[in-house]
Amino acid sequence: MPSADAQTGAATLQSSGMINRLLQQTGVYNRSRTGTTPSFVADPAWPATLPNNWQVGQIGGLYVDRHDHVWVYNRARTMTNVEAGLTQAVPGATNAQGAPVNGLGQVRQNGFGADCCAAAPAVMAFDGTGKLLRSWGGPSDPGFLGGKCREADGCIWPNGEHGIYVDHQDNVWIAGSSGAVPASPVPWTTHRAGGDGFILKFDRDGNFKLRIGGTPTAANSNDTSSGLNGTPNLYQPADMVVDPKTNRLYVSDGYGNRRVLIVDAATGKYIGHFGAYGSNPVDDAAARAAGAWPEDYMKGNRRPAFFRTPVHCVKIADDGKVYVCDRGNNRIQVFDGNDPNLGKPCANPDGVAGRCGYVAERMISAMSYTQPAMPGTAVSMNFSTDKAQSCLYVGDNTNQTIYILNRSNMQELGRFGRNGRMTGEFNWLHQVSLDSKGNVYTAEVDQGKRIQKFLRYGPLGCSGRGSETVGGVAR
Repeated sequence: MPSADAQTGAATLQSSGMINRLLQQTGVYNRSRTGTTPSFVADPAWPATLPNNWQVGQIGGLYVDRHDHVWVYNRARTMTNVEAGLTQAVPGATNAQGAPVNGLGQVRQNGFGADCCAAAPAVMAFDGTGKLLRSWGGPSDPGFLGGKCREADGCIWPNGEHGIYVDHQDNVWIAGSSGAVPASPVPWTTHRAGGDGFILKFDRDGNFKLRIGGTPTAANSNDTSSGLNGTPNLYQPADMVVDPKTNRLYVSDGYGNRRVLIVDAATGKYIGHFGAYGSNPVDDAAARAAGAWPEDYMKGNRRPAFFRTPVHCVKIADDGKVYVCDRGNNRIQVFDGNDPNLGKPCANPDGVAGRCGYVAERMISAMSYTQPAMPGTAVSMNFSTDKAQSCLYVGDNTNQTIYILNRSNMQELGRFGRNGRMTGEFNWLHQVSLDSKGNVYTAEVDQGKRIQKFLRYGPLGCSGRGSETVGGVAR
């Protein structure tokens, strides 16, 4: 039974109208009149307070594993001076003027006695109540680099954390999205040979297992074997997923390259790759020459035959369908993972369904554009946890909302989240994932720097018809 104090507190919240306001402000809106969708409300007390005065920077990745543990991929190097007052790379570190500095080379304005804040490790896992279960990795975890992650073993940490995934065997996969290192790298630079052209595989406790790729200095969307141990070089990959039926790893590759790469999850060896509409190889030069999406759109090219960077996410449904966030083109594309032609040399420039493994596409707020600040809309997506996975949740980081689509007809049934910094709002929405109960977890980059939980209530799945147009002004 709740304590008397807790019961009194709950009654106070109810009488204040706070719960009703929370339901109204953070719930589903723009609902279809002929469709059914789950309902949501933000949990303002999730997660629990972090230990050790830790604070997070931008959240490059978020994923909920099969145990309902929420894995977060933190960019400690994005913390500002006032956010990282306690952290230093080497005890007694100073700048050229002799002032004490933190691990990012920033002068510690609050001095040695500041209680706030220390940079949290790069990888953290929480349970459903928000309790921190484990944490490790990155330059903000003392001793990790050169310890569990040694370059001699092939482990080099990304310069820009982006994308985390936990597979059916509890392997933790991470990627990085930084390009070539500048001539004057910042403190906590973790490799200087080139861009983040690799993904890393660890166990749940941060023990290194495998690296795929290397540190190229330029994009090459057709590389198959130039990385470590004959694995493909990537270039600024964004996301990854393993098909448990085949143990194939699919990688959205990414911010530099324009493809989805398929490799063996045990060895990292090349299997295949594909671009928009399943076409292969990807013509990087033609894609660059086409310019930005609105320029193509105004020329009448409403169905670009290539992925426009960043290729920001890849997800696999239980029925074998592969979903790709073609964020730079404001769309998602769907492929058939069971089609033997997917990933093989194939030409489908006109986007014919059934050719090259291509199934369908859906524009996401097609005319939204804020380049160069926010290239594209479809930033992340995931599925509801009913047997049919009938809902498709698509995050839009230009319009700062999550669309709820009926996966069977790709129509919008509703949305939740709006632009802002308050509970249930988004400032640079970046990741969307779900637990087995249908609760939604989100992560934000830029100045958002937070994770949120939206509690599901009502139906678990989606049904019925909605709007053929996804996005636009809400009703």
